[in-house]
Amino acid sequence: MAGETVITVVGNLTADPELRYTQNGLPVANFTIASTPRTFDRQANEWKDGEALFLRASVWREFAEHVAGSLTKGMRVIAQGRLRQRSYQDREGNNRTAIELEVDEIGPSLRYATAQVTRAASNGGGGNFQGGGQQSRPQQQVSEEPWSTPGSSSADAWSTPGSFGDDTPF
Repeated sequence: MAGETVITVVGNLTADPELRYTQNGLPVANFTIASTPRTFDRQANEWKDGEALFLRASVWREFAEHVAGSLTKGMRVIAQGRLRQRSYQDREGNNRTAIELEVDEIGPSLRYATAQVTRAASNGGGGNFQGGGQQSRPQQQVSEEPWSTPGSSSADAWSTPGSFGDDTPF
């Protein structure tokens, strides 16, 4: 949508994502990302932490279940999404405003860690679209990789390190 504020945040999860379900059974995961800027103080010859930003974030549907099953407290993540402003009344009746991140994409940062990615089974709600705006289920089983060539080995090339030569392909 035009005019939305899209941002990218790099920080650490302050707790495990909290997975809940709405009354209609829709999954939602809520979590907080703490992002603390660091600057080098040349006079003191040391790194100094700035003011931390604690940003509440949420993800919905199957995405929420993936996040809750993959990310844990303390993980450094990279999240991109849209800022949302929400107004509400607290228990004392005071009007409050909250700024939250509606996450479009999130994953672990690989700056200080490694990750093993596993493709989730699709339930048809992904990005597989046909004309007319209707979604279609993938025609292949999850065990078959859609990017493999017919008749090729079903072994996952990403999980077999060293299976490629060091020669430049061009």
